[in-house]
Amino acid sequence: MSKLGLALGGGGARGLAHIGVLKVLDAEGITPAAITGCSMGALVGGLYAYHGNAKRVEDFILHTIADPKFTKLGIERLGENGKNTSKRYFDQFFDYVGTRLQAINSLNHFSYFNEAVAVVMYKMLPDVPIESLGIKFSAIATDLNSGEEINFTKGSLRNVVRASSAIPGIFPPVRVDNYFLVDGSASESVPAGRVREIGADRVLAVDVTRSLKIVDQPQNIFDILYRTEDITSFHLSVIRLREADLIIRPDVRQLSWTDFDAAVDIIAAGEAIAKKNLGEIKKLVERNSYLIELEHYLKKLKGDV
Repeated sequence: MSKLGLALGGGGARGLAHIGVLKVLDAEGITPAAITGCSMGALVGGLYAYHGNAKRVEDFILHTIADPKFTKLGIERLGENGKNTSKRYFDQFFDYVGTRLQAINSLNHFSYFNEAVAVVMYKMLPDVPIESLGIKFSAIATDLNSGEEINFTKGSLRNVVRASSAIPGIFPPVRVDNYFLVDGSASESVPAGRVREIGADRVLAVDVTRSLKIVDQPQNIFDILYRTEDITSFHLSVIRLREADLIIRPDVRQLSWTDFDAAVDIIAAGEAIAKKNLGEIKKLVERNSYLIELEHYLKKLKGDV
């Protein structure tokens, strides 16, 4: 019996495409044996392992994005794609100044958003042990003290997902046990290899890493921070994805991590790429476990993983 593992990468709003992929798998009666997520991939994957149904995850996420508590955060102002052009000039100007002032104030703290805001945001998540979920699940976070990536297979779903998606400088680090944790994407962009650690014998990776296209020269510190993060994630994903048996890339890689207003379209992009690759996905699910194990072994001998 095949043990399909899903490796769901990070990417902020782009990671909502994972929901679309899961909706297609549900429709085809394909249930993953294990899911390992990073950042938004941990959030979507954890909710799916909890609910066991992609539509319920979609409803939950869309409801959360529409919640005034979320919209009040003004996350879209942190994106490098510019401001809301429908606003009047002075509205845009005060948004700009307010964002910069909050950024300056955060220099004396760990992050742009404080602990109280983070607690309210993540309180929506179920506070249940991940080892009790119906599907094997783990989440990647990065320990600031040791620099190691931690693959959490036990603990509170709420705390572990919050740690895995604590974007450095945006959300405060999370203390779990003796770790001081931030976003898993700092060390692991698409956790293709780590999902094997929780029982998968074949890996479908969903890569929503930002496209590394040529851009105009950065104009300020925010532009430089976003650009360096894109470059790091891109090159890290190239290495990590060698351990996947099949990689699919939703058409969202041109978007910013803050583009939550495009959630419906992003989810649809996940559905589109999964349907396009459905034949390959089914072949992967149906392949002989021994052949896959042999191929993976040969890859290791060649140094490909």
